[in-house]
Amino acid sequence: MKSITLVRHGKSSWEFNVSDSLRPLKNRGIEDAKLVANQFIRVGELPEIIYSSPAVRAFSTCKIFLDIFNLSEDSVIVTDDLYDFGGESVINFIKRLSNNYNSVMLFGHNHAFTSIANIFGDKFIDNLPTSGLIKFNFDISDWKDLKKGTTELIIIPKDLKA
Repeated sequence: MKSITLVRHGKSSWEFNVSDSLRPLKNRGIEDAKLVANQFIRVGELPEIIYSSPAVRAFSTCKIFLDIFNLSEDSVIVTDDLYDFGGESVINFIKRLSNNYNSVMLFGHNHAFTSIANIFGDKFIDNLPTSGLIKFNFDISDWKDLKKGTTELIIIPKDLKA
């Protein structure tokens, strides 16, 4: 059994004149990521390994989760394969994961994560919003055999707000 948890980066700011990869999180993005990370720690199990896109907004979201998980930045591996908006690069990355890991968390981007959620999960989602989290389980022993799995968990920030 393998599991993947996808976390879309928090809401980012467009107020700075920076390249796409350098856009920072807005305050709302920070607060939403904290809400989702705290909910995940209540209902989910920590992954064995964490990977993040190098984009500032994705890695900043990842660092919020690491803080709540009480893990250091050394716990995450940053990879360009997750700076992907279509999904093909992310899917290929997943299929190349080491079979030493059964549970993996990825921080990245849309439309890639919504597309992957609908290809491999058994619950359709219209859009994985910023700071949204979705976890899937797969009845496989080798990542290269990735196929449709079951959607175990979906955490959306707006659902956590009173």
